[in-house]
Amino acid sequence: MEYEIKPQKGFSLNFREIIQYSELFYFFTWRDIKVKYKQALLGFLWAILQPLFTMLIFTFFFGNLLGVPSDGIPYPIFAFSGLLMWNVFSSGLSSAGNSMVSNAHIIKKIYFPRLIIPMSSVLVAVFDFFMSFIVFIGLLIYFQMDVDILKMCLFIPASLLLTIICTFGMGSFLAALNVKYRDFRYIIPFMIQSLMFLTPVIYPVSIIKYQWAKYIIAANPMAGAVDLARAAIINKPIQTDLMLISVISAFLFLFIGLFYFRRTEYYFADIA
Repeated sequence: MEYEIKPQKGFSLNFREIIQYSELFYFFTWRDIKVKYKQALLGFLWAILQPLFTMLIFTFFFGNLLGVPSDGIPYPIFAFSGLLMWNVFSSGLSSAGNSMVSNAHIIKKIYFPRLIIPMSSVLVAVFDFFMSFIVFIGLLIYFQMDVDILKMCLFIPASLLLTIICTFGMGSFLAALNVKYRDFRYIIPFMIQSLMFLTPVIYPVSIIKYQWAKYIIAANPMAGAVDLARAAIINKPIQTDLMLISVISAFLFLFIGLFYFRRTEYYFADIA
């Protein structure tokens, strides 16, 4: 019996095929986690230490020296709540954007749904999130924050989901571009660094005076994700108009990323 693998007519995400190869999610994700921490002396502890040290630096310079407001909560909590989601995005986008090139040797040998590779790269970043979240809970206890458990159970998962959607959409788009144009290997770190200043990680949106500027910030889906995470611990209503812009933007990035990836994945093995 012979099987012929050929491009489908029209655009399709082909979820059935992805489910059929679902065990590869575990294989690629666990492999990348082991590779990431295998040669590190402190191993998985780096998933905790990295956001913790970054939070201390931000607290010293922006919280203490510059006096950046923190929406009425201790600045370490404010900074760490933003870093929780930002680190998922930055780490996931960097890994996903380079994932197809990094796995070129596998792509050229066997067939499987290529979307699994950038998906797994994002899942590695989600693993780091759960490690960091333990520290976040410790900080809430240390600063004796009066937290609504129900709000945390609703807003933190929603924020994480929005972050994953945004990261996977942009990561898939960059992964496909990086296969053909290797310049993106250098553009991705610069883009991530620039986007951080357009994301309210070290400052609250409330300090922005102009409404039009807030709309521009909200067009960055990570702005909505960070605000949603902070809404779990801050007794402050969510700006629904800004959040709606972020959610729409996240799904727009997801559609564009998946569409471009699926339209170009058939030549990956030839040029990867």
